[in-house]
Amino acid sequence: MLAASPRLGRPRRSAPSRAARAWTLAAAGLWLVTAAPAGAQSAFTIGPVTAQPGTVASGTLAVPPGAGDAGTTIPISIVQGARPGPVLALTAGVHGMEYPPILALQRLRRTLDPRTLSGTVVMVHVANMPSFLGRTIYYSPVDGKNLNRVFPGRPDGTLSERIADVLTREVIARATAVVDLHCGDGNEDLRPYAYWITTGAPEVAEQGRRLALAFGFDHIVVDGSRPADPSASLYLSNTAVTRGKPALTIESGGLGRTDEASIARIERGVAGVLKALGMRSDGPDPVEHPLWLDPSRVLTAGATGLFAAEVATGTTVADGTVIGRITDFHGNLLEIIRAPFAGEVLYVLGTPPISRGEPVAFVAQVKKN
Repeated sequence: MLAASPRLGRPRRSAPSRAARAWTLAAAGLWLVTAAPAGAQSAFTIGPVTAQPGTVASGTLAVPPGAGDAGTTIPISIVQGARPGPVLALTAGVHGMEYPPILALQRLRRTLDPRTLSGTVVMVHVANMPSFLGRTIYYSPVDGKNLNRVFPGRPDGTLSERIADVLTREVIARATAVVDLHCGDGNEDLRPYAYWITTGAPEVAEQGRRLALAFGFDHIVVDGSRPADPSASLYLSNTAVTRGKPALTIESGGLGRTDEASIARIERGVAGVLKALGMRSDGPDPVEHPLWLDPSRVLTAGATGLFAAEVATGTTVADGTVIGRITDFHGNLLEIIRAPFAGEVLYVLGTPPISRGEPVAFVAQVKKN
């Protein structure tokens, strides 16, 4: 169960705790590192979209046609605050069947008041339009690639690579902090958690840790496995980290659902980040007692067939516990998937189709020190 209520609302006024006072000082340091605004706020432009101070503007980024495809568009919004401050990029729809982040950004576009905002919020409403409209998990229906494995992309590459290139140049390059919003894909049953990326410069990792606490999820995966090469960053959030910008990946929702709790949980998390960055005075305090999870491991299928889970998401399992079984299309057992160590199941497949090499579950253990 999350430490914070999933519903948004104006926080009750109370005397700040010692942890909250310490966080305020730390957050001020984060804000100073990520942005050093001076003077009056000015207009902000990404591609064809320009927002004047104190306004919201929306439009689309064009991904030009390539060899064998017609290109695509990326819908974005810019909430330009009335005062200078950091530039926070919020990205959704990197995987097309991950709906709660997309719906959360729709709401935030309506509810964020630029007149009371310091800095700029850039929203990428649907990063992967081909996958969204095609209702596909993981892979683009155009080039068969996973958008979140091809960053920073190539301007002359396949469609997924060109989408990544546009997002890298137009959004990540303009941001001072990035939050990549995900959930379990259309086949994954998932409990909420965040990834804290520890690769990159130590000061960037520390700022990323503060972002993770600010988002408020009480399960935080410590991820030190991301590439350090900016030219082969692979993941959207890691693309920011390898360029010296704090970034966070969060997961809320799954199985193609559009449930209220998953959407509101993201809204609340963004409110916490805005407060931590000094962009808005309102918002929840950071989570005080999270579970830091390390080691963690994605379990993959060694065979193609039908997967049946034997544990539920959120279950605590012992080393060797049977997570699920893969059978062929006649019902014959092909593989038994077991937990590699004791820990909690953060997600497990909730639908039968499985192909060799694809993920079936994610298990993580509470960090011992």
